[in-house]
Amino acid sequence: MDSLTLSTAKIANGAIVCCECDLQGDITIGSRTVIHPRAKIIALSGPIIIGENNIIEEQVQIINSSETTMVIGNNNVFEVDCHVESKFIGDNNIVESKAFVGRQTSLSNGCVIGAKCEVLVAETLQEGSLFYGAGSDVKRRVQSDKPSVVTFDSNWM
Repeated sequence: MDSLTLSTAKIANGAIVCCECDLQGDITIGSRTVIHPRAKIIALSGPIIIGENNIIEEQVQIINSSETTMVIGNNNVFEVDCHVESKFIGDNNIVESKAFVGRQTSLSNGCVIGAKCEVLVAETLQEGSLFYGAGSDVKRRVQSDKPSVVTFDSNWM
């Protein structure tokens, strides 16, 4: 329980937060959100508000270095070792393994940032945006189908 700072984190009933994660600063975690071991959620300057039913996997880094509140909506998945500094993330988004989302990029709803993609565009991504590829070969398009909604089954846990 060394790295879990309960004194500053507000954790809703029904959330599952592993004691091996690193929570620093003013953080609010919604119901049915799951935070895996070794995930880092760091509110350096401004608060971080995480909605309901999100999955934050191992080694994910969510960092708010801005004084503006970082808001993460509902039903999002942050896969292993991704790094997110975006000030706003809507609902039903997926940030895949080893992806990076910069501070100037906001995700609307239903966006997918593919594995190893680095997204640094200064805009709010269109609903259903998909980024794929790696390095200088990152491409984007809009999905024709909406991604499925992440559902939480506490019996599975």
